[in-house]
Amino acid sequence: MTTTTSTTAGPRAAATTASRGPLSDDEAARLRADFPLLAQEVSGEPLAYLDSGATAQRPRAVLDAERAFLETTNSAVHRGAHTLAALATEAFEEARETVAGLLGASADEVVWTANATDALNLVAYGMANATHGRGGEPARRFALRPGDEIVVTEAEHHANLVPWQELAAVTGAVLRAVAVDDDGVWTAADAAAVIGPRTRIVAVAHVSNVTGLVAPVDEVVALAHAVGALVVLDACQSVPHRPVDVRALDVDFLAFSGHKMLGPTGIGVLWGRAELLGALPPFRTGGSMITTVTLDSAEYLPAPQRFEAGTQPVSQAVALAEAVRYLRAVGLDRVQQHEEALAESLVTGLSAIPGVRVVGPPAGVARSGLASFVVDGVHAHDVGQYLDAQGVAVRVGHHCAQPLHRRLGVTATTRASTYLYTTTEDVARLLTGVAGVRAYFGVDDGGTASAGEGDR
Repeated sequence: MTTTTSTTAGPRAAATTASRGPLSDDEAARLRADFPLLAQEVSGEPLAYLDSGATAQRPRAVLDAERAFLETTNSAVHRGAHTLAALATEAFEEARETVAGLLGASADEVVWTANATDALNLVAYGMANATHGRGGEPARRFALRPGDEIVVTEAEHHANLVPWQELAAVTGAVLRAVAVDDDGVWTAADAAAVIGPRTRIVAVAHVSNVTGLVAPVDEVVALAHAVGALVVLDACQSVPHRPVDVRALDVDFLAFSGHKMLGPTGIGVLWGRAELLGALPPFRTGGSMITTVTLDSAEYLPAPQRFEAGTQPVSQAVALAEAVRYLRAVGLDRVQQHEEALAESLVTGLSAIPGVRVVGPPAGVARSGLASFVVDGVHAHDVGQYLDAQGVAVRVGHHCAQPLHRRLGVTATTRASTYLYTTTEDVARLLTGVAGVRAYFGVDDGGTASAGEGDR
């Protein structure tokens, strides 16, 4: 096969593999040069991009890999006898193997989806179909009865909440939530108070996209499996930022998105245990996922293809595989250490600014590389616009986590999220900007937040 992707992350990233210690600030600055978008200015200032938790930027290696595939190999997969179709299919399945390798999984356990939301819906709607008799005897393990319980937390992203609400609505199951405290934090003890003999599914985020809390997955899995429940892990904020081994985690399903880990939009991943994927009924049907079709019925391919109806995101899969190679060349353990150090600087620095409240674990407690905060008397949207005028890009709104913000007693927060290309200078510029917000808007200690709503 004529290869269309590289097998290294490029000269700058490859150079970091010589040392396996923490990713240094100098290395992060050099990696930054691999990302064309980060070279631009915003509002006349160098861009400090602190919104990677929403969408990460892409290095040249990833952009080039997708472009090379489109220019030399683009074709439909699994359905052509010509040379390009064969090459495209090989690249597509090699990408699946690469992503599986990142997770410590086998390729037949990796399902391509449109994004993590799509992946979580795939599981939820597959279980709904099983409840209504689809999938035969093997699928009965997923069927829910009235009174069965689905457990989530108050901190979940809507993508890991609304599908389970829908599943409960159509099956008669009961949705229960693990409570969080005033900082948005929950513990294994909190989970143990909710998980019980009627629990059938436990769906939690590995890392909260609002608080940066790293879930006590080991304890949750033990609690869930002890009562025969399945564990579904939203790994959108973990797989891109830290080593994740699905065998070690011992979860049953796991979902993440490509665009949060240096890859393109339009592609996500559902990992599931092979025996579970083999029994779960599909919910999206059509071409590419069948063996035999008559006017009355259809028979489906085995997993993972049975869940991949229609034309596949082939160039996106190729690009995502290149993103995986890039991250592995840098070292996800080093990325994790770098981001945790930046998070400590964020929390410590923000907490020292009068009128600023940081949600999530306090300084000194490990969290992922993000921090969400409230500026007294100033709405998050105004904070974001003020920072943007200084070239600092952050996320504002409820971050698709309205129940959590309601519990915190705020309409919206401002979130700064880091990645491997984030430097201490980026964090310093954010802190300088936030320190000037209240004075700019003329808010004194008695000020109250302005009205507003939304997730931007």
